[in-house]
Amino acid sequence: MTFEDYKKLAPSIPQTPGVYQYKDNLGVTLYVGKAKNLKNRIASYFGNKKHISGKTKTMLKNAAKLEFTLVETETDALLLESTLIKDLQPRYNVMLKDGKSYVYICIKKERFPRVFLTRRVIRDGSTYFGPYTSKYKVTIILDLIKQLFKLRTCTLNLSEKNIKANKFKVCLEYHIKNCDAPCVNYESEKEYNHKIFQIKNILKGHFKQVKNYIKEEMQKQAEQLNFEKAQALKEKLTVFENYQSKSTVVSTSILDLDVFSIQVDEQMAYVNYLKIIDGAIIHAQTSEMTMNLNQDKQQLLAYAIPILRKRFESVSTEIVVPFDLLLPQNDIQITVPVIGDKKKLLDLSEKNLKYFIHQKLRKATEYANRQTSTERVLTTLQKDLGIKELPIHIECFDNSNIMGTNPVSSCVVFKNAKPSKKDYRHYNVKTVEGPNDFASMEEVVYRRYKRLLDEKQSLPQLILIDGGKGQLSAAVSSLKKLDLYGKVTIVGIAKRLEELYFPGESAPLHINKKSESLKLIQHARNESHRFAINFHRLKRSKAMLHSELHDIPGIGPKTAEKLLAHFGSVKKIREANMEVWEKVIGKALAKKLNGYFGEK
Repeated sequence: MTFEDYKKLAPSIPQTPGVYQYKDNLGVTLYVGKAKNLKNRIASYFGNKKHISGKTKTMLKNAAKLEFTLVETETDALLLESTLIKDLQPRYNVMLKDGKSYVYICIKKERFPRVFLTRRVIRDGSTYFGPYTSKYKVTIILDLIKQLFKLRTCTLNLSEKNIKANKFKVCLEYHIKNCDAPCVNYESEKEYNHKIFQIKNILKGHFKQVKNYIKEEMQKQAEQLNFEKAQALKEKLTVFENYQSKSTVVSTSILDLDVFSIQVDEQMAYVNYLKIIDGAIIHAQTSEMTMNLNQDKQQLLAYAIPILRKRFESVSTEIVVPFDLLLPQNDIQITVPVIGDKKKLLDLSEKNLKYFIHQKLRKATEYANRQTSTERVLTTLQKDLGIKELPIHIECFDNSNIMGTNPVSSCVVFKNAKPSKKDYRHYNVKTVEGPNDFASMEEVVYRRYKRLLDEKQSLPQLILIDGGKGQLSAAVSSLKKLDLYGKVTIVGIAKRLEELYFPGESAPLHINKKSESLKLIQHARNESHRFAINFHRLKRSKAMLHSELHDIPGIGPKTAEKLLAHFGSVKKIREANMEVWEKVIGKALAKKLNGYFGEK
C-alpha cells in the first residue's frame, strides 16, 4: 500500500475509536490494530519514514487495502482487536508461543474417573489442569495424589450395568492396596467422586480444604475405633503437609492473584506469569512473544494477559502489573503496587524474568562458542592436512577379524566434528576368504561409495583409513574404480597415531600431539575400531551359538532348543536312546536323530 493509496483513502477515515485491518490482494489479513483516533493512527504509518521499522515497511508493501471498523470506546476497540487477532492470526501481529509441548493432568470424563498425565487436550468433557512446563513437577503431584487417594488406573468400562453383571474381577492393584476396586462394587461412586473432588482442590491450589477433609476422615475413623485406618490417614496428612511446605507461600493475607511482568529487547518480548492461589505460588511461567509491528510494552502485556489467563485457567479477579494498562475484561481489578506484599510479588516476577533472559543469552553464547570451536577445529584440520575443502563430513574405516574368521568392517561418520551415529554402517565381508585386510578394505570402500553414488548422496570431504599404507592402497584402488580418486581426500592412519600417510607419498605427515585436529582424528579412529570390534563380537557370539543339531536334516531351531533345554548338551543327547528321544520330541523326529547319531 503506497502513500498515494493512503492520500485517496485519508478523507474517508473518521477521527473516532476503531479497529483497522491491512489486507493483501487475496483478502488475507496481514495486521490488525486498534486506535483511539483512527485517522491519526493510520496517518502515522505514512509519516516520517525514518521512524517506521523495517517490518512495518514490509507489511505496507504487501498490503493492498485497508479496512476499518468503528466502535464506541477505546475499550471496545481493544476487545474487538483481541477477538480478531485470535480468529485471524495475522502474520504481522504479536505471536505468543503456544503450549503444544506442555504437559497437563487430565481427570477423565467417565464413571470413576482416571487421573493421568497427558500432552494432548481432547475436548470430550474431561477436566484438564495445566499446562505445566515441568514434567518432573507433574510427576511429583501425581505421586502425591497416588499416596493420598486410591484411584483406578485400568481402562475398563465401569458402567452400572457392567458392575451389576459381575463382569470384572479384582486385579493386582487392589491386592497391593493401590485401588479400592470400584469394578466389583467394593467402593461406591459417591465415595470415589469425593476423592476426585479433593484431587481437584489440590490441583487448583486449595490445600486448606484437602487438609480439612483428611483431618475429618481421620477423626471419623478414630471415633469408630478404626485406629489403623486413622494412623494411615495421619501419615497421608504428613505427606500432604510436606508437599504443601514446598510450595512458595507468599502471604496469608493474599488469596487468589495473578502477577505479570514484561521485558523487551530488539526482536522479542518476555512475559512472566505467577499464579497465586490461597497465598501460594502454584504456577510460574515465562513466555516469549515475537513482537513484529507491536513494540509498546503496554499493548504487548495487554495482549498476553488474556491468553495466559485462559491457558492456565485463571479465575482470579485481580492482577498485579508493573504499570497501568487497558484490558478487554472490565471485571478485573488492575493493581500497580508500590509497597507491600504485592510489590514483593511483582519484584519476584521481574527477578524470574531477568533470570530467564540471562539463561537464554547464556545458552545462545554457549551455542555460538560451540559453533566457533567446531569451525576452529575443522579449519585447523584443513590446514594440517593441506586440503582444499573444509572437512565438514569425515568417514573412517576399520576391519576386524580373528585369524580370518567372521571378517567385518565398519564405517563411522563425523559431521561438523561430531559423531553422526545414525550414519554409521557395518559391513560383512563377502568376497574375501581368510585373513586379508587389504582385500577386505578394498571391497568395503568400493561398496560404500558405489552405493552413495547410486543413491546420489553427498560424499565426504575426508576419508580416513585405519591400518597404514597397505589398507590405504587398497582403498585408493576402489576410489579409482569409481572415478573418485583425486575428488575426495583420503588419508591412512598408521599404528602410531602421530603418523598419517597420503597416497603415493613415502614420508608420513606428523601432526602436533597437542593439536585439536589430531584429537579429532583419534576420536574417529577409536570410534571406527570400537564399532567394528562390537560387530565382530556379535557375529562371533552368534557363530558360537550354532549347534551341531542345526546340521541334522529335519531338526529345526525350535526342536534343537527343546532338546538342549531338556538334555543340557549335544553330548548328553547323543548318549540318550530312541525311547528317551521319543518322550521329548515325538517318534518321527526321534527317528531323524537316530538316523544322524546311528542306531542305538
